[in-house]
Amino acid sequence: MRLYKVIHRAPFRVAKITKKRQQLRFKRAMVALKIALAQEKQETKEMLQIYRRYTQGHATKEELHTANEQFLDILKGIGLGVFAVLPFAPITIPLVVKLGQWVGVDVLPSSFNINKSLKEIESASCKRRSRRKRITSKLHLSI
Repeated sequence: MRLYKVIHRAPFRVAKITKKRQQLRFKRAMVALKIALAQEKQETKEMLQIYRRYTQGHATKEELHTANEQFLDILKGIGLGVFAVLPFAPITIPLVVKLGQWVGVDVLPSSFNINKSLKEIESASCKRRSRRKRITSKLHLSI
């Protein structure tokens, strides 16, 4: 009789474990999305500051190149937004990303790049911050 209870309860246990696994996977995906959106927000603010300095004549070519890369990321996000509005978006967006990888075109913005791990993204953002601090300190010295 005890064996019957174990066998009978096993599918419920498996279902419960599967549900927990899916919840954890969803939470991880949402945290990764939050980090990517926060990085995009920060990079966009930096881009706007660089363009503001460029209009005043204080931006370097390196800063302008960084701002232009971020502007391209914004355009990529807008392009994916068009596919998000279309019907069957959960099918079309991964299809467009896969087709872009197949052709050799990076469709996703840099902060949403699947190939990068979280550590690589954070280290790159730390490098950008230190470079920005160095550039702003040079800018303040020159003014």
